[in-house]
Parts: sequence; structure tokens; C-alpha cells
Amino acid sequence: MRLRVNGETETYPDGITVKELLDSLGISNRPVAVELNRKVIPRDKLGEKTLREDDSLEIVTFVGGG
Repeated sequence: MRLRVNGETETYPDGITVKELLDSLGISNRPVAVELNRKVIPRDKLGEKTLREDDSLEIVTFVGGG
């Protein structure tokens, strides 16, 4: 299925959850904020939210520095 992730359209397996998407991107263990179709998804719900064709996600990772 096609998903738009941070402005780029990519193909992912049908029925993938937000958590599985983050796993596939290698960022599931990092502090992230996820917006799905303009709605923020709480971190504890990422494994429960199944994605659908043409969903749009914005994923923000946090970077420390000084």
C-alpha cells in the first residue's frame, strides 16, 4: 500500500501498524512524535493504529545538542 511519510510516497505492506513502520525505519526506540492525517498519535497507541492506503504521516525525531 502507498503511504506518504514526511512528504515522500513509499510502498509498505498492507496492514502495517505505526509501530511496525517505525521499526522498519529503524527509529522505534528513539523519542519520536507521529502525526497521522494531521492528528498526533500518543506513543502508547502506536502499536494499535493500523495504517491504510494513502495515509499521510509526519514523523519527528528529537535531537539533543548543545
